[in-house]
Amino acid sequence: MKKKAINPTRREFLARTGAGAAGLVLGLNGIDADSYSRIIGSNEKIRVGFMGTGNRGTQLLHTFMTMPDCETAALCDVYEPYITRQYDKVDPRYISTRPQQIPKMGEAFTGKVGRYSDYRKMLENRDIDAVVIATPDHWHALQTIHSLQAEKHVYVEKPVSKTISEGRAMVKAAAASGKIVTVGLNRRASSTFMKLAGEIPAGRIGKVTFASACHVSNMYPSGIGRFKPETPPGDLNWDAWLGPRAYRPYQYNIAPYMFRWWEDYANQISNNGVHYLDLIRWMLGETAPVWISAGGGKYAVDDDRTIPDTMQATFEFASGAIVSINIIETSSGSFIPYGFIEMRGTKATLLTGENDYRIVPTRPGQFQSWETLTDAESVDLATENPRLLNDGRSSDSTTNLARNFLDCIKTGKTPFCTLEEGHRSTSLAHLATIAMLTNEKLRWDAVSEKFLNSDKANTLLAYEYRKPYTL
Repeated sequence: MKKKAINPTRREFLARTGAGAAGLVLGLNGIDADSYSRIIGSNEKIRVGFMGTGNRGTQLLHTFMTMPDCETAALCDVYEPYITRQYDKVDPRYISTRPQQIPKMGEAFTGKVGRYSDYRKMLENRDIDAVVIATPDHWHALQTIHSLQAEKHVYVEKPVSKTISEGRAMVKAAAASGKIVTVGLNRRASSTFMKLAGEIPAGRIGKVTFASACHVSNMYPSGIGRFKPETPPGDLNWDAWLGPRAYRPYQYNIAPYMFRWWEDYANQISNNGVHYLDLIRWMLGETAPVWISAGGGKYAVDDDRTIPDTMQATFEFASGAIVSINIIETSSGSFIPYGFIEMRGTKATLLTGENDYRIVPTRPGQFQSWETLTDAESVDLATENPRLLNDGRSSDSTTNLARNFLDCIKTGKTPFCTLEEGHRSTSLAHLATIAMLTNEKLRWDAVSEKFLNSDKANTLLAYEYRKPYTL
C-alpha cells in the first residue's frame, strides 16, 4: 500500500537517535506517535513481512493470516526450507479451534509474496508497513532497531533481547521512531490476566508478600543430545544465523531450533520464564527488583546444553514482595496446584493458569490445605467464557495480541505490551541469569540499569557484536 504521510528518512532517523557509528548508544529525542496514526487508513490492509518462519514464526504467520486487514508481504529466513518448502505446519493446540491448516508454503502465497534470506533486503521494500520478528533471541535487538530505522512498525517476540543493554537501546529507538512496537508477551492480551491485573493491585487478595511461578518439563535423560561439529546444511546460512555472536562451528543440536539450550543464543528462563515473570510484575504493579539471587546447574540431563536443567531465582522488591521462579527440566507434572502462578496475599491466595484462576480465602491462625478450594472463587474459561469474554476478545491470547498490534498501527494507541514493559520483564530473566553466573546476590538500580555491588555482573550487561552484524 502507498503511504499517506511522509516518514523521516533513514538519515534523519539516525540523526535523531544517534545510531550508526555510535553502535547501540541511541538518543532520547522522540517523535509523537500520534503524528503517525493516520499513515494507514482504517479500511486498508496492513502489509506485513515475517522475519523467522520456524516454529513460533509459523504460528504467528497463521494467526496474522486470519486477520482480514492483514496481507502477507514477505517471508524471510536464513534457513531456505522455512520459506520455500512444501509442507504443512499445524500447531497441535489449535487443531480443534482452527481446523484450517497452514497451507504449504509453495501454495499459500503467490509470486507477490517476497522471499528473502537477508532481512535487510526485505526492509528495503517500501510497501511493507510492519514486520513480525520471531528469529532466535540474539537477533531481536538488531532486527528491531534496523526495522525502526527502515520506518516499519514492529511485533517482536519475547524475550525482547539477549542483554539488558541492547533492550534499553531498543526502547530508545522505538521512542525516537514514533512507530508502534508490540512485544509477544501474549498473556498481556489474555482476558484472565487482564481481569486479575486490574484487581490484584487494588487489593483483591490483600498485600502480596510472596509470589512464585514454575515451568516444568522433562528432558531427562538425554535432552538435546550430544553431537560433534559438522559442515552446516547447504540450505542454511550458518554465518548469518550466528549473526552478532562469536563464530563457532555448526552443530546439529543448535540450529534451527535447539538454540534455546545454548546460553550464547537464549536460555529457558528468558524463553518460558519471562512469561511468568511478566505476569507477576504486571499484577503486582512492580517495575524492577532491588535484590536478585539465583542458583542452578546441570544436575541430571546428559547433553550438550550450556544452561541449567534446574534453576531457581529470587527477586526482592522495595515494596516488600518476594518473587521466586523455578525452571525445572528434569521432571513432569505441575509444581503449583491448579496452575503455574501462585500469589500469596494477606486476604487470600491466588492460583492461576492459562485459562482459569482460583482465589482461596486466607484463614488466619491455622494451617490450610488445598481441600479448602471448595470454599474459593473459581473461574474456568472453558465454562465461563461469557463472563470474561463479553468484550469480544478471542480466548486465544496470541490472536488478541496480534489484533491489538494491527489496531494500534491504525489508531496510534498504546499496545497491550509496549517495548518498555517487555524490556522490564525480559530484564528480570537476564538479572536472574547474571546472578546465577556470578554466584552473587546482586543489588540492582533500575534507573541507571547497573549493579551497585558487582563490577563483574556489570560486564554481563552487554557483549561486543561480531562484525559485520552491527548497527
